Amino acid sequence: MSELSFHFKIANLLNLHSKDVTATIRLLDEGGTIPFISRYRKEATGGLDEVQIANIRDEIERLRQLESRRESILNSIESQGKLTEELKKSILEAETLSKLEDLYLPYKPKRRTKATIAKEKGLEPLAQFILEQKNNSVIEEAEKFISLEKEVTSAEEALHGARDIIAEIMSEDVIVRENIRELFKRTAKIKSKVIKGKEEVGEKFEDYFEWEEKLVNCPSHRMLAMRRGEKEDILIMDILVDNEEALHVIEKKIITSRGESANQLKLAIEDGFKRLLQPSIEAEMRVMTKLSADEKAITVFADNLRELLLASPLGQKTILALDPGFKSGCKLVVLNKEGKLMEETVIYPHQPMNKVTEAEMIVLVYCQKYNVEAIAIGNGTASRETEQFVKNIDVLPKSIPVIVVSEAGASVYSASDVAREEFPDKDVTVRGAVSIGRRLADPLAELVKIDAKSIGVGQYQHDVDQYLLKNKLDEVVGSCVNAVGVELNTASKQLLSYVSGIGPSLAQNIVEYRNEKGAFNSRKELLNVSRMGEKVFEQCAGFLRVRNGVHPLDKSAVHPESYHIVEKMASDLNCSIDDLIEEKELRKKIQLQKYVTETVGLPTLKDIVIELEKPGRDPRKGFEAFSFDENVHEIKDLREGMRLPGIVTNVTNFGAFVDVGVHQDGLVHISQLSDTFVDDPNKIVKVGQQVWVNVTEVDAKRKRIALSMKGETVSKQVAVGSKQPAKVKEEQYDPNDMNSALAALKSRFKK
Repeated sequence: MSELSFHFKIANLLNLHSKDVTATIRLLDEGGTIPFISRYRKEATGGLDEVQIANIRDEIERLRQLESRRESILNSIESQGKLTEELKKSILEAETLSKLEDLYLPYKPKRRTKATIAKEKGLEPLAQFILEQKNNSVIEEAEKFISLEKEVTSAEEALHGARDIIAEIMSEDVIVRENIRELFKRTAKIKSKVIKGKEEVGEKFEDYFEWEEKLVNCPSHRMLAMRRGEKEDILIMDILVDNEEALHVIEKKIITSRGESANQLKLAIEDGFKRLLQPSIEAEMRVMTKLSADEKAITVFADNLRELLLASPLGQKTILALDPGFKSGCKLVVLNKEGKLMEETVIYPHQPMNKVTEAEMIVLVYCQKYNVEAIAIGNGTASRETEQFVKNIDVLPKSIPVIVVSEAGASVYSASDVAREEFPDKDVTVRGAVSIGRRLADPLAELVKIDAKSIGVGQYQHDVDQYLLKNKLDEVVGSCVNAVGVELNTASKQLLSYVSGIGPSLAQNIVEYRNEKGAFNSRKELLNVSRMGEKVFEQCAGFLRVRNGVHPLDKSAVHPESYHIVEKMASDLNCSIDDLIEEKELRKKIQLQKYVTETVGLPTLKDIVIELEKPGRDPRKGFEAFSFDENVHEIKDLREGMRLPGIVTNVTNFGAFVDVGVHQDGLVHISQLSDTFVDDPNKIVKVGQQVWVNVTEVDAKRKRIALSMKGETVSKQVAVGSKQPAKVKEEQYDPNDMNSALAALKSRFKK
């Protein structure tokens, strides 16, 4: 099959224009990245987005691999001298890998089987005699093959060997295999049961101790759960079809007569199905369903990760961050607007130390000293208690928001080589607190330092194909990084490594150049970095920002290859580029059609004008502060009927997990996400989304919380008593003035 025919096939499959597909494949083959092609080559691709381009890439890779396997099979059969024109035609026309492998199966080198042993005894002609079904003198024919020399001592032994040959022929027949494969896909049931004696140790798989359902209806999370139970030697899992129906399907294809030949064929078919065909197709189904389950689970993980990475940043603020703890205290750090660690200490506001007033004083001193603009608190152990402690500092200026931040993966970062390199003389608790603070300022910039698999927004992530998972998650991270853009002079090497075309090695070179030469003055200066060639520069330059660069467009998403267009626009309007950026009326005067060329069309020109309106704009949503219900801190505080605010922490195929502030996420089952039918939870909720939920069930012993988002179940919130912050009577202070607040607390501390 020709390469061009692949392009037409992909275009038909994805419902795209063939010329756009061809152009996209050419750009990919030339080393173009998906973010670059999607953003800066819209004229060539017809404006395809990242998802469409990724689909084209995946399909062309699949077709090329299929073609490579086709050539390998043809060469193998031809070298055996068995390649007929008819067989060659069938192989060339095969459109799936399973069809190709079915055609190759009879010619595939295999270990010594019952059939090959029977052939060695000279019983193949007897098998062919039975298969022809022209003569029913089967016993009489079988007696001709009795041979002590070949260890065939009776007619029945000869027939047994012939049936072994027929069983193998039947199990390798292309049409039979396809029919049984379709039967499995249509009617197979997946069954699981507990291995005797493993009930107690396998309690977490209790739902699958006796489970049965149609394979086609089994969702990915259930498939992966049963496979995990099987892997851990808790469950036995089978994929089965009705044997009688399967045998009937095969007999219809093979048996064309009645009598002794038909009887022998029935015996051979029954043996071949049970011994060869059923295990083979079941293995295929296991692989197929595993791939499908993996794909769905990886997609869920990727969607969740994207939402988490593109979470709203607080921005460049001075942040006081707390990594909460009880006995060991709360690690406290202060970060400046660039995320640099300014100071650290430990406070002990909780039991057993209970140094509340001292801790309050330290928080206020640090807030005053560094003009803190926000307080970040990790959502791990002692999180709600620490949040309440900070909010109870009644003299703390109300202008300083107190925000709970997800710690997912922070411990992994704290002990990583990246953290050790960044803070070689600090312990893991300091590194963790720093990570919490930086996540509030810019989730994307901080989370790229952590292995995406450790962030914990997946579904059976350790059970899926790890290679596929890593590739998909890396692709998502890269997509997010390039969508937001990266400040060249402040970005970490981890963040830079995800920029289109750069990678870890070149990212290291950029950081080393920056450390040695100082801040970059322009994008063009990147070409001085070791191993930064023109092609890589083309791929990465548009996604890098130089805020105070020598060229006013260096801070924008306008690609350097298009600078001359903007310069011409400014010249035609007799103004500077800065004037174009600052004055809306000037931009309105730009006549885009004047700048259309063979390579630059209206899509690129429109993008340029949009970028001129707000160069380097951040596509992420504005930050919105969130607070849990102040009356709820532990699972024992929950009551059925409560209506609570929460944050979606994970979305799976079976529902969404929501943090309501009690150290244990509750589950909103897919059936409880909406008043209407929901087929995909991601259509209703996203990771990081702020939602209202209703508590429907609480099992404190098993730490299970059932929640609902159905409108008709909304009830009035049940009040749970909580200690309100004590009001200051002795001292008067301005709630927005730190000096006044600190003086008030010092006065109280002395008393």
